[in-house]
Amino acid sequence: MARTASALHILVKTEAQALDIMKQLAAGADFQQLAKKYSTCPSKKRGGDLGEFQKGDMVAPFDKAVFSCELLQPVGPVRTRFGYHIIKVLYRS
Repeated sequence: MARTASALHILVKTEAQALDIMKQLAAGADFQQLAKKYSTCPSKKRGGDLGEFQKGDMVAPFDKAVFSCELLQPVGPVRTRFGYHIIKVLYRS
């Protein structure tokens, strides 16, 4: 079972904005460019890169999405107390 993962994310305030970003990604937009443009998380400077983290490090809904979704496919919106996340998992180990 995967214990660590590396992911990119885009954090926004509204579900509507998250859905709009998902549409842009589906149309071929670059995840990291969208993160730099829209994300409210400090990770936006790195294109949304959260680096490697352990299972359980992130808030529960985010953690659940990261450790269950398809790799390299944007997933979301995932709602947490911080807002709405679009997540792209790079790898799990």
